[in-house]
Amino acid sequence: MSSVLAPTPEFVVERPVMHASISGRVTQAMRYWLLSLSDRINNTPERIGTVEKTTQAASMSATVIALPSIAPGVYRLSATARITRAATTSSSLTLTFGWTQAVACTVSSAAMTGNTTATTGSLVAIVRADEATNVTYATTYASSGGTSMQYRLDVCVEQLV
Repeated sequence: MSSVLAPTPEFVVERPVMHASISGRVTQAMRYWLLSLSDRINNTPERIGTVEKTTQAASMSATVIALPSIAPGVYRLSATARITRAATTSSSLTLTFGWTQAVACTVSSAAMTGNTTATTGSLVAIVRADEATNVTYATTYASSGGTSMQYRLDVCVEQLV
């Protein structure tokens, strides 16, 4: 399926037909365009949960993302982090997701060790989760020097299937 929606047809309604409450009919081109729009909307992932944390300066233990009761299916878990204050000497930050698919599962990012405010990292995981499972996020933080590292974290959960 194309990722670009065709432009709206030039002629949306056929020549007017005056009969009771009907004042015209939708053209064939418009019908196809609306069906295409409907398909595109139905195939778009639904964002079901987000988390936004700023000025963090410590590890975060596994924290449940507030979600409605989820059905078993495929989900995209994504997180991005950026160092907002560099440590005096060095720092490290790792992102982790957790979920249940018959057993407890986790996935982690590579450690972010750049120690500048331009240092960013991300983690994206496509997972199959059980019904009513808790989806969690966590960070592992290390910082050394007189000034501690701070970071921003954004997390999103989308239902794919």
